[in-house]
Amino acid sequence: MRIAVVGVGLVGGSIGLAAAERLDGAEVWGFDPAPGVLAAARERGAVARAAGSLAEAVEGASACFLCAPVGALPGLVAAALAAAGEDCVVTDVGSTKRLIAGATDDQRFVGGHPVAGAETSGVEHARGDLFEGAAWYLTPSERSSGLLYERLHRMLVAFRARPVAIDADTHDRLLATVSHLPHVIANVLVSQAARTLTQEGEALPRVGPSFRDTTRVAGASSAVWSDIYATNGEAIAAEVDETVRRLEGVAAALRSGDGASIVEWNERAREDRRRLLEADLAGDSVHELRITVPNRPGIVAQVALALGHGGVNIVDMALSPAPDMRSGAVRLWIAGDGDAERAKGLIEELGFPVSGRRA
Repeated sequence: MRIAVVGVGLVGGSIGLAAAERLDGAEVWGFDPAPGVLAAARERGAVARAAGSLAEAVEGASACFLCAPVGALPGLVAAALAAAGEDCVVTDVGSTKRLIAGATDDQRFVGGHPVAGAETSGVEHARGDLFEGAAWYLTPSERSSGLLYERLHRMLVAFRARPVAIDADTHDRLLATVSHLPHVIANVLVSQAARTLTQEGEALPRVGPSFRDTTRVAGASSAVWSDIYATNGEAIAAEVDETVRRLEGVAAALRSGDGASIVEWNERAREDRRRLLEADLAGDSVHELRITVPNRPGIVAQVALALGHGGVNIVDMALSPAPDMRSGAVRLWIAGDGDAERAKGLIEELGFPVSGRRA
């Protein structure tokens, strides 16, 4: 099976690695116009063959993954479909789908979007396990071939992703809320903090974990995100307007000193977060464990390995060193009541104090 990857960065490189590792007999051909990328991709094992053009990469392929900024995708889809055989499924990884859905009605095309990535970019950061457990949205049209859709779906399952079929309009509205809006808020928050500190003439304070967590995605690649903002602008703007409305309500409660309303707002947010996490984990309850540990190398690995050996899966984690850097807190999110109790016992056996609550 020949797989074509056009655009061999973080996502494209990870697709190549996943295909090479998990699809029996797959040979990955890659094309990327940026100098040096294909050589690095071959060295990493993300591609087996470096093509000199998109057409060369796609010729004879069973599947073609187009990994590029959203604005470039319509042209790449047209070029890939022109070069591909009748039995090749062509897909993309763009974060917005309406633009690309309107660009073609070819039955070989199935729009896609893996909800996976990192703050880093480039094939040097590619990982074959990037898509494990991640939702991978597919936006087939009424004309999409059922056989080719099934082939793509099987590939994504082999990557250990969770394929989810959705229409392009719904996809863009949902992603405006859970993906695009957080980037907008992170950008606004870091700029607001920097401006306030400049106006006050103060030195930058030590940034706390809440600020770091909230602004982790601030300033993400403009080459990628400028296209996302442009192609999903109306949906994102609507979510910004709703956020402003909710913030105004919070501001009113703070100014009035309405303690009951503030507590209710905070508790409601906790419950909403719990429901969202449980929905993402197919209904499992999620527990947050807080561990106090000495700040020395290997502690996190020690905890993670102990839980792994005990059959406990860590859904997410966050690290918060103490101001004196001698100790720190590790927060773990564990799915399932039984796993959470088992995790507490394993951590206590390591000699670390642990407390927990339902997230």
